[in-house]
Amino acid sequence: MLDIAEELHRWAAQGRDFAVATVVAVAGSGPRAPGAALAVDADGTVIGSVSGGCVEGAVYELCRQALQDGETLLERFGHSDEDAYAAGLTCGGVIGILVTPVRAADPVRPVLASALAAAARGEAVAVARTVGGPADLTGHALVVRPDGSYEGGFGVRPELDRTVAAEAGALLDAGRTGTLEIGAEGSRCGAPLTLLVESSVPPPRMIVFGAIDFASALARAGAFLGYRVTVCDARPVFATRARFPDADEIVVEWPHTYLERTDVDARTVLCVLTHDAKFDVPLLRLALRLPVAYVGAMGSRRTHLDRNARLREVGVTDRELARLRSPIGLDLGARTPEETAVSIAAEIVAARRGGTGVPLTGAPAPIHRDREPDHASGATGRIGSRV
Repeated sequence: MLDIAEELHRWAAQGRDFAVATVVAVAGSGPRAPGAALAVDADGTVIGSVSGGCVEGAVYELCRQALQDGETLLERFGHSDEDAYAAGLTCGGVIGILVTPVRAADPVRPVLASALAAAARGEAVAVARTVGGPADLTGHALVVRPDGSYEGGFGVRPELDRTVAAEAGALLDAGRTGTLEIGAEGSRCGAPLTLLVESSVPPPRMIVFGAIDFASALARAGAFLGYRVTVCDARPVFATRARFPDADEIVVEWPHTYLERTDVDARTVLCVLTHDAKFDVPLLRLALRLPVAYVGAMGSRRTHLDRNARLREVGVTDRELARLRSPIGLDLGARTPEETAVSIAAEIVAARRGGTGVPLTGAPAPIHRDREPDHASGATGRIGSRV
């Protein structure tokens, strides 16, 4: 639901009734991960996607049904060899879909509207909703913020609210979406309760060092991939808005000085395109010691060997050098700045998702996999029943 928060927040602000279908479980080769959502309003307008097209029609009808009867539904969709024309996933996977009506009179609406508003503003927020469990907990939701505060809840069960807030807060800290299994009384005791926790966190950062034409193309690619892109260069004549219209931020400063003072985290990617020792060495000496997701540096193989020698001279260890992706990018035969940007972006995606970079044709590895902590491992739900 939070992946389409901006549009849903607009609907809520306009007073529209709508139903939202959210992926809560994936088994096998599912096209979308837990948290992916599709929503339908009372006029039949649809936004979002839960399957890339495989079961959208059937999910659309479930949303229309939920708007009419006000009931939350949990449905299972999978590939069916017996009936190839039935609603199912042609990729062979199985997904669980939670369909929640969000109407003006529904008690859960203000809680969900608060979560949607926060996510639409780019704030970190998590929302927990019931997937399966006791009937009196159906249709409830709880919103958690980074400071530990929360709103909403699951009726008159304060211990359960506190437990859910703590568990959802942990997932929010990690930027993860997935399901939780706890007891309905807030401990391991009582009837089992399954919750979907969706986390919305600000976009990850891509910092591109070196205001060259390749950097302009990479800034476009980074923005397309959903990164908040910063371009940094010490030369003001090159680091201009006119040259980098797709960057969110342009910084005129020595690269290592900027990196020392800016905030990075485990999702940040650093792309060093300066290939000039006076910039590269102090920058990479710092970058390779930071807890970031990716560090890549442009240059020929000769430049790479010379740079490694210079980095060793200033105390960079072989273990730290092993983190460096250089020459940057995958071997696509790229020539132009745009092709090179695709090469670099492809390597970043492969590093993020655990890909190999080899062609999928004839490859035995699964197409869909996820190494990044976006989603809780082992996401499950009781699929195929009303909750």
